[in-house]
Amino acid sequence: MAVQSSNPREAKASKNDLTDHFFVWREFVWGAVAGAFAEGMMHPVDTIKTRIQSQAILPGVQKQKSILQMVRVVWKDDGIRGFYRGVAPGVIGSLATGATYFGVIESTKKWIEDSHPSLKGHWAHFIAGAVGDTLGSVVYVPCEVMKQRMQVQGTYSSWSSIAMNDGIAMNSGPKLYGYYTGMFHAGWSIWKTQGLKGLYAGYFSTLARDVPFAGLMVMFYEGLKDATEYGKQRLNSNTNWHVNNSFEGLVLGGLAGGLSAYLTTPLDVVKTRLQVQGSTLRYKGWLDAICNIWEKEGMKGMFRGSIPRISWYIPASALTFMAVEFLRDSFNERAPDNKLQEVTRLSVDKKKPMQKVS
Repeated sequence: MAVQSSNPREAKASKNDLTDHFFVWREFVWGAVAGAFAEGMMHPVDTIKTRIQSQAILPGVQKQKSILQMVRVVWKDDGIRGFYRGVAPGVIGSLATGATYFGVIESTKKWIEDSHPSLKGHWAHFIAGAVGDTLGSVVYVPCEVMKQRMQVQGTYSSWSSIAMNDGIAMNSGPKLYGYYTGMFHAGWSIWKTQGLKGLYAGYFSTLARDVPFAGLMVMFYEGLKDATEYGKQRLNSNTNWHVNNSFEGLVLGGLAGGLSAYLTTPLDVVKTRLQVQGSTLRYKGWLDAICNIWEKEGMKGMFRGSIPRISWYIPASALTFMAVEFLRDSFNERAPDNKLQEVTRLSVDKKKPMQKVS
């Protein structure tokens, strides 16, 4: 039976623990909002990236189009709507990923540092980020499959002219799948024809891409924040000088996201090919896809779509971290008991106490 402590210090500590958990759970909300916001803003760039990476396996596509050519094709076939094909599953997937990513980082990193002192610092953030993204993948991957298939299809007429006509493959290409009119139709069609395996196509390749990406992005973000803090201390003698957290998140988040995106581009190419190929398997698995792409397309094929991928992740990561920092500064100001409360931060300077806000 639980016994209530009569020690005022223990009671206060227990109350502070509950308040800490209150602020940690807010990170799930801020992460979800920030992730959905960034996805909605940058979805057109992601559409171009997906089409460029997928065109090598689409029947009837004879010439590999550049970024500008692909933009013109999408605009000519479908107008502005073409750039936003698949935005609904994309936003839903980003809601889940953003919530688990930031929420698990804040709730897990302290436990890792306390239980495994040797993993303090960047390693703790790398592991926490990887775990958070892994949990979010349960929702994210099916949404990603639906999103990418809707992105490559465009309009019904354009999809029919490229891929098939009344279910019959054209240009001696393999049959892919029927046209999806929306998110629910896409999900039901994939489930009906391929089952759970279809919705989770490329799941392990997604983890192979996102786990290192998520860990690297947090680690780079932390390293850049440490370097920025060091530079401010060396270059500015005015201790009252302060950089807005939202602006810092915008710049450093963009740099961390862009660098991480470029390093993991080959993994993204493999994931996209596996998810788009449909029921007619061109690649037998993750390793077969890597060998096949390298043999037929070389290094250029492995890094295909790297420019639009970086162009997506720099502003998307910048907007995500800026939004999270803004939401923290705006809503994590007072504890429920109206006392000063230490706000949980993504990056904590180990040489200084955590910033308190009133």
